Amino acid sequence: MKVLFIGGTGKISSACTPLAVERGYEMYLLNRGQTDRPVPAGVKLLNGDIRNPESARAALADHKFDVVVDWIAYTPDHVETDLALFRNRTGQYIFISSASAYQSPPVNLPVTESTPLDNPYWQYSRDKIACEERLMRAYREEKFPMTIVRPSHTYDKTMLPMQGGWTVIDRMRKGQQVIVHGDGSSLWVLTHHSDFAKGFIGLLGNNRAIGEAFHITSDELITWNQIHEMLARAAGAPPPQIVHVPSDLLNAFDARWGAGLLGDKTNSMIFDNTKIKRISPDFACTIPYERGAQEVISWFDADPARQVVSDEFNQLTDRIIAAYERAWEGL
Repeated sequence: MKVLFIGGTGKISSACTPLAVERGYEMYLLNRGQTDRPVPAGVKLLNGDIRNPESARAALADHKFDVVVDWIAYTPDHVETDLALFRNRTGQYIFISSASAYQSPPVNLPVTESTPLDNPYWQYSRDKIACEERLMRAYREEKFPMTIVRPSHTYDKTMLPMQGGWTVIDRMRKGQQVIVHGDGSSLWVLTHHSDFAKGFIGLLGNNRAIGEAFHITSDELITWNQIHEMLARAAGAPPPQIVHVPSDLLNAFDARWGAGLLGDKTNSMIFDNTKIKRISPDFACTIPYERGAQEVISWFDADPARQVVSDEFNQLTDRIIAAYERAWEGL
């Protein structure tokens, strides 16, 4: 198969590209060539900017593809550009949506692909929902051969899962207090990008995936307390000094932080992966987060320049904790 990835060197796609090459696909990447991640040998690069339709058309020339995957479409305008570019140019178009598009908070667990899409808290998620709705309309009205994929919290070695990133690890190593939203007991799923890739590759060129949506996640359920504890162990830090702060209070201090919490991470999320396992039978997640956390910390420790500590986030953390502790003083 001849496959085009738009992007193809991001946190998730950087595991899918080499696996596709390993499986023998003829791989093309359309991007601006601005990435620190290496491109696997044998991949053909098309240098163009998908945000500039003329640039993209020039890069695509007269190519046609069995599969096109857009890893970096976030708004309906982006989808409209893709529809204009790839009508009659591909046998399958895969849109990378987000599991945060599902109903928030979920009324029923586990979440399946038929769970309603409804997130009133996070604009990012509402934009992804609007993209999905546009693609479903294109499928119904013109038989545009689309497939929707909804990753949940998928990570690679460069990614820490909590607001503040490395600053939180630095605080834990110093024995300082760190914030965990709610009481830290909500269930979460973290999926290593190489595990995600095993499920994703099974969708490429698969006729049974046309007109369908799939989420691809690990089945390992861990709490946010456990996530911080695993990262502390991986970092050789003492047990984390966790301060539990309600998500709505965090939102009052920082609306960007709050949007990601209220629209996603505050809620326990359990996914039923039956559908992707049925269509991609070799999909199995084999990297638990305990091991993934070690990989992440090792990557940061390998180069001190990666260990960026934010004074702004430190000050925000201290301010929130001080306000929260003052509220307890009057009881």
